[in-house]
Amino acid sequence: MATAEGRTIPFIGVEAIDTAVLETFPYDGPEQEISTVTNEFSAVCPFSGLPDQAILTLRYVPSDCCVELKSLKYYVMSYRNVGIFQEHATARLAEDLQRVLRARTLTVTTLYNVRGGFETTCSVTLTTNADG
Repeated sequence: MATAEGRTIPFIGVEAIDTAVLETFPYDGPEQEISTVTNEFSAVCPFSGLPDQAILTLRYVPSDCCVELKSLKYYVMSYRNVGIFQEHATARLAEDLQRVLRARTLTVTTLYNVRGGFETTCSVTLTTNADG
């Protein structure tokens, strides 16, 4: 729970992030970069209890599978009431997606709405060697 300006605002822990919903489908085509963007990412600032909303961009070069978009949507929605700092959310998104996709390269970028006059962009890039 966050307490800010005399208000206590409850949120849930990171254990509520639902990686089990992520599904993939086989990919055996030519090397290409896949990019998907949503403006519907949100989590909760554990310091203030206020919502953090961001444009989430996932870019990856698949090795042998792609993420199924409906499952990605459910996964992203599982962050909605989770108390997690912006930087940690971006890292967690990248780590979870790379664990499932084993992509040659994967970048998650979050562009957060302005908070206190600051626009924050976080970006994490992960790679896998040819042997996985």
